[in-house]
Amino acid sequence: MNNDAISAALTAIRNANTRRKAIIRIPATKMTACIVQISAEEGFTGSAVKHKDNRKEFPDVSLKYLGKKKDPYIAVVRRISKPGLRVYSDHREIPKILGGMGIAISPTSHGLITDREARHKKIGGEISCHIW
Repeated sequence: MNNDAISAALTAIRNANTRRKAIIRIPATKMTACIVQISAEEGFTGSAVKHKDNRKEFPDVSLKYLGKKKDPYIAVVRRISKPGLRVYSDHREIPKILGGMGIAISPTSHGLITDREARHKKIGGEISCHIW
């Protein structure tokens, strides 16, 4: 049994990228839905369509690839703050991922936001994951 839905979603995305899958189904929680929405807004994934199966909802996420070789848009998906070790950061200390090419997702009191939004709004918080 998996108690961490965010890790399960990020692992599903990572595994689907290595297998070059077009569409994946991840566990549906508010956090995973926001992570999928942010990654779609930033251009790392395609859109997500909610799918009901046996009274449970699962977002079907379409992944993006480059060219005929199907090189994935997402190179690395890394979980930073884990249930056993939370990682917090001030807005001045939020890392820039690959000089701004990647994103760090943070759950804050203003909802889930990217590292750029957190620096702009001067909001610190937990660093949930990195995507680049």
